[in-house]
Amino acid sequence: MFKAPRGTFDILPQEQPYWKHVEEKAASLCRLYGYQPLSMPIFEDAQLFTRTVGRGTDIVEKEMYIFQDKSGHELALRAEGTAPVCRAYLEHGLFNLTQPVKLYYIGPAFRYERPQAGRYRQHHQFGFEALGEADPVLDAEVIEMACRFFLSLGLSGVSIQLNSIGCKLCRPGYLEVLARHYAERADSLCPDCKARLTRNPLRLLDCKNASCRKMAATAPKSSDYLCPDCQLHFQGVQGFLEAVGISFQLNHRLVRGLDYYTRTVFEVEPQERGGQSTLGGGGRYDDLIETLGGSPTPAVGFAAGLERIILNLKRQNSDIPELPRPVAFVAYLGPEAKVEAMKIASQLRKAEIAAIMASGDKSLKGQMRQADASGSAYALILGQQEVRTRNVVLRDLRSREQETVPLADVATMLKSC
Repeated sequence: MFKAPRGTFDILPQEQPYWKHVEEKAASLCRLYGYQPLSMPIFEDAQLFTRTVGRGTDIVEKEMYIFQDKSGHELALRAEGTAPVCRAYLEHGLFNLTQPVKLYYIGPAFRYERPQAGRYRQHHQFGFEALGEADPVLDAEVIEMACRFFLSLGLSGVSIQLNSIGCKLCRPGYLEVLARHYAERADSLCPDCKARLTRNPLRLLDCKNASCRKMAATAPKSSDYLCPDCQLHFQGVQGFLEAVGISFQLNHRLVRGLDYYTRTVFEVEPQERGGQSTLGGGGRYDDLIETLGGSPTPAVGFAAGLERIILNLKRQNSDIPELPRPVAFVAYLGPEAKVEAMKIASQLRKAEIAAIMASGDKSLKGQMRQADASGSAYALILGQQEVRTRNVVLRDLRSREQETVPLADVATMLKSC
């Protein structure tokens, strides 16, 4: 028997209320802040990710789904959302619009990694990006949006972790000091960090290995090596966050997992923390669009995984609105009534009243069990007598009370209920 591939899953009907709730809150938030929806292909040129995400990252080295199409082009399933947004920004000339351009997306992403709670090989991301403006007020806006998003979902106790990793002018000096700190303790590094030491020292701070985390606790802080412009920018971000009442914690080990970040980086942590607890994160990426061949274009954004959000909603027993249930279930007795039942169900749907019609050769008792299972509010029951008199039995499936009403009045009555 076939099963869903490892690291993927089906979203069954009983799970759909969570997904609809999260997606509707995401779209509503973005409308509130003036962000426009963007849909992107599921696969892209593989170099879009290898050039921007970074060859020293786990995503590029271990996790990307790369394949050749029939023309020999090397493509990759979408590994993350920011690089495709920047590609679309360039390809469609969005830099000619009034800046900043504010966009958001919701869609699947793919990474070949060990499946665990809240982490899957096919997962779904919600992200928003503001492109074309360097003002730290945008960094604060993006962080405020992220905070408001989680609060709107009913997730309590979230905290903002904040840091600045500098720019291409001041970061090289910090990386040199950081590499020296770890080189003196290289024998205690895990195998991955020994490779990172020469290729990507910043990622050393992000390692979850216990011995590496101890070294990270005493490592030099990036904030101590910021150039004057980066210091001023970081102070501005903190000032704007304080102005709108957003609490944050400075976390000098926070670097994020992608190479394109500059200056501001942040993550949102839930009340219950753990190895896979981060709800989402983002930051500024002022050099990414230039890396893709565009003009220097400052930008900042945020992304979160929907699976991890839903996991936390379940942990907190959050109250999730149910999806709309059918209004009417149409049951029948006999072939003549079945034809009339089909007509009634069709008329109700034309009147925008959700209706389910019984099918098969079930007894009336069996049809009523099906009506209860469907969650419908009412059952419409037709027999030969109802067909002759142009009436229908209207049964309230909650109170079990019923009455006989004219067929011509059914839609009006159901709309008023």
